Amino acid sequence: MGKTLVLAEKPSVARDIARTLGCSQKGNGFLSGPKYIVTWALGHLVTLAEPEAYDKKYKTWKMEDLPMLPKEMKLTVIRGTAKQYGVVKSLLHRTDVQELIIATDAGREGELVARWILEMAGLHKPIKRLWISSQTDRAIREGFANLKPGKDYESLYHSAQCRAEADWLVGLNVTRALTCKYNAQLSAGRVQTPTLAIIVAREMEIQKFVPKDYRTIRATVEGFTLNWRDKKSGQVRIFQKERAEDLVKRLSGETGVVREVSRENGREQPPLAYDLTELQRDANRKYGYSAKQTLNIMQRLYETHKLVTYPRTDSRYITEDIVPTLKERLRSIAVGPYAKWAGELLRSPIRTTGRLVNSSKVTDHHAILPTEQFVDLGSLSREERMIYDLIVRRFIAVLSAPFTFEKIAVKLDVQGELFTARGKSVQSMGWRKAYEDQSESGEEEDGDSDLDRDQVLPAVQKGDRMKLLDVRAISGKTKPPARYTEATLLSAMEHPGKFIEDDRLRKVMSESSGLGTPATRADIIEKLFDSFVVERRGREIVPTSKGMQLIQLVPADLKSPGLTANWEEQLQQIAKGQARPDEFIMEMRKYASSLVSEVHASNAAYRHDNVTREKCPQCGKYLLEVNGKKGKMRVCPDRECGYRKGISLLSNARCPVCHKKMEIRGEGDHKMFACSCGYREKLSDFKRRKGEKVDKREVRKILNRQEPEASINTSLADALSKWKK
Repeated sequence: MGKTLVLAEKPSVARDIARTLGCSQKGNGFLSGPKYIVTWALGHLVTLAEPEAYDKKYKTWKMEDLPMLPKEMKLTVIRGTAKQYGVVKSLLHRTDVQELIIATDAGREGELVARWILEMAGLHKPIKRLWISSQTDRAIREGFANLKPGKDYESLYHSAQCRAEADWLVGLNVTRALTCKYNAQLSAGRVQTPTLAIIVAREMEIQKFVPKDYRTIRATVEGFTLNWRDKKSGQVRIFQKERAEDLVKRLSGETGVVREVSRENGREQPPLAYDLTELQRDANRKYGYSAKQTLNIMQRLYETHKLVTYPRTDSRYITEDIVPTLKERLRSIAVGPYAKWAGELLRSPIRTTGRLVNSSKVTDHHAILPTEQFVDLGSLSREERMIYDLIVRRFIAVLSAPFTFEKIAVKLDVQGELFTARGKSVQSMGWRKAYEDQSESGEEEDGDSDLDRDQVLPAVQKGDRMKLLDVRAISGKTKPPARYTEATLLSAMEHPGKFIEDDRLRKVMSESSGLGTPATRADIIEKLFDSFVVERRGREIVPTSKGMQLIQLVPADLKSPGLTANWEEQLQQIAKGQARPDEFIMEMRKYASSLVSEVHASNAAYRHDNVTREKCPQCGKYLLEVNGKKGKMRVCPDRECGYRKGISLLSNARCPVCHKKMEIRGEGDHKMFACSCGYREKLSDFKRRKGEKVDKREVRKILNRQEPEASINTSLADALSKWKK
C-alpha cells in the first residue's frame, strides 16, 4: 500500500501534524505511520544561487562586471540545512510514496519554501495542498479533510518566485554598484530603501524645523476649567505675547454668560480585530517590544502553545465559517482575569457585525484570534503572557457592545471672548470593559492634549452667569514632527500612499499590504539596524550619517514606495493567473541594468565620518565606530575582511545618579560601567555597592538578555550576510 508524504515548514508543526495523523515512528528527519510520512523543512532549504554560481568572476566585486543578468536563475541547496534537504529529497523519491501534501505555511512565502524544494529535487508525483490558519488538532483534521489540488496554487508560486528573482536582480546589482562606486558597504532594495527614505525625510523635517513660542489661556470657574478659543479660527494657540497678556489682564475677575450647552449621545464601536502589524504596533507602544520580538513571541504562541491563529496575516476580519467557533474560543479563554468578561459574553448570543465578519476582506488568512485550545496561563513566559493578553482583550472587545456616552459641550462668553469646556457622561462601558484596568493608550501625548480633555461638568444651563476665578496664560513651544518609533514606522510602511505622487499607484498601494508584508516588515526594520543606516535612541529610530548619505546616492526610483506598488500590482496579477511571469522578469532585467547605469554615471561622493584611529588587526584599514543593537561596535570598512568587535554593551543596570541604563565597557578585569551623564564605576565597585549580589552569572545574564540578531532567510540576505555594516 502506497504512502502519502507530508512536507511541513518547521519541525514543531510537523510533530503536531504527525500526532494528528498517527505517525509515531521516529526516523532520521521524519515521522511515519501506517498511511503517512511527515517530514519538514527548516524554513528555506533551497534558495537562489549566489552570483559566483553563474561565473567565477563574480566572486570579486567590480563595477565593470555589472549588471549581473543570468539567462536563467539557478537554485542551490542552503549549506547549513543540506542534511535535512537530503532527507526530504530521499523521501520524495521513495517508491512507496505516491503523492505529496504541501503543509508549509499557507501564504506566498510558504508556497515558495515547498516548491523550490520540489523543483530542486525533481519531483513528478501528484501534489495536494493543506491550507489552515491555526495549528490545533481540530484545524489540522479539518484541513486534511478539505485538501486542495496543488495546481490551484501554482500561480501563487509563480508570483512568489517572481518576487524573489526580482529582488535578486535589483537588490544585488544595485548593492554591488553602490559598494564599488563609493568604496563603502552600501546596500539597497525595493523595500528597505523607501523605508529608510521615509525615516530620513522625517529627520530632515526635524532639522529644518524652527520652534515658535505660543501661549494658551485657561480659566477656572466654580466646578471646572475652560480654555480660550479664537472665535473665527477656533485655534487655542496665541503667537503674540502681547495679545495673550492683554487677554489675561482684561478678563481676570470678569463674569461670563453661558451662551450654549449642547448634549449629544455618542457611540464608539469596538476596535477591529488584530492583524500582525496592528499587534506589533500595540506591543511597541505599550511594552517597547520590537516588531521582530513580537513576531517571534507570536510564533511561539502559534506553534508551541497553539493558543493563537496564524500570526503573519494582513486581515482584520474573519469569514462566515469562523463564526460558529467563536463560543468555543470564548470558553477556552474563560480563565483567570478573562473569566468574568468571557462569561458575560457567553450568557448571551454572540454578537457579530460587518466590522468583524467580512469574507471579502480576507485573503490568505483571517484576523488573529485565540484558538479553541485551553490555556494554562502559568505555562507562558512573561513576554508570551503580555502578547497573549493583548490578543485576548482585543478578542473580547471585538465581540462586545459599543461604548456609549453623553457628550456635553459648554460655551462661555466673557467680554466678547469665547471659552469652551467639554465633558462626558458614560452610559455603558461596552467594549471598554476589557481595558478598564489599563490606560487607554501607550502613545505619548503632545503638550496641548489636555486642553480639551473631558471632565465632569456640574449641571450647567444656558444663561448661567459664571465668574472667572483664575485666568492664566500657559507658555508653550511648537514641536517638530516626532521621530518614528517602530510602532509609527510600521504604520507608515503599511500605509505609504502619502509618499506616492502617482494617483493610480497610490490606489494600488492602498489595496495591497504596503511596503513589505506583515511577515517581512520586522526583518526589514532589523536589517536597517544591522547595516547601521539607522540606530535606536530610546524608542526613537534615528538615521545615521551613513543612512542620510545613502538616500542621496541611490537612484530616485528606489526611494519611492511607488516601485513596490508597481511590483505588487503585477505580482497580484501573476498570482491570479492574469499576467505572465516571464514578461515581469524581462522587465526586471531591463530595470536592474538601468539602475546600475545610473549609479555608474553619478558624480556624487560618500564620506565616512565615523572613522577611528584604530587599525583593523586583519587588514590594516582604519575601523569605523557604529552603534549596534547591543551597544557600540568597531567594524572594518572592507567588505571582504568583515572584522568587527564590540566595545560596549548596553546593560540593564541603572546609573545611581540619573537612573539611565549604563554601558559595560572594557575587557576582563578592566570591565566598568559607564553612563552618558559622566558616571563611571568599576565592575568590582558595582558588585560591592550592590552588596555582592551581582556575580559573573548576573553579568552574563545582563549581556545575554539582549535580543539575538535577526537572520533573514532570503537569497539577497544570504548574499550580503558577510558584510552587514
